[in-house]
Amino acid sequence: MKSLSARERRTYRTRKRIQRPIDTGRARLSVFRSARYIYAQIIDDMSGHTLAEANSKTLARSGNKVDHAKAVGLAIAERAKAAGVVRVVFDRGPYRYHGRVKALADGAREGGLEF
Repeated sequence: MKSLSARERRTYRTRKRIQRPIDTGRARLSVFRSARYIYAQIIDDMSGHTLAEANSKTLARSGNKVDHAKAVGLAIAERAKAAGVVRVVFDRGPYRYHGRVKALADGAREGGLEF
């Protein structure tokens, strides 16, 4: 059996911590951050389907990466509300809650999502 990298251990640890609130019927707002772009998706873990998604690759915005992340947060909130999702659990994965990840979360809150 292969041993897990530190990144994979952090990801699994974070996801395990948020699984209890998922049982209450909340969807999961999952974040993936690459060197250039940031992606977010709302996932219904009970059915395994993605309900809404947004990323900085398709949003033509000017500014730095933090501004792009905030725009993605606003876009994901708008698309989630259109899909009927208001309450979510924030899954930051292996990333620390600062910088672009924090900007995305703040944008989603401003857009109307409740964490």
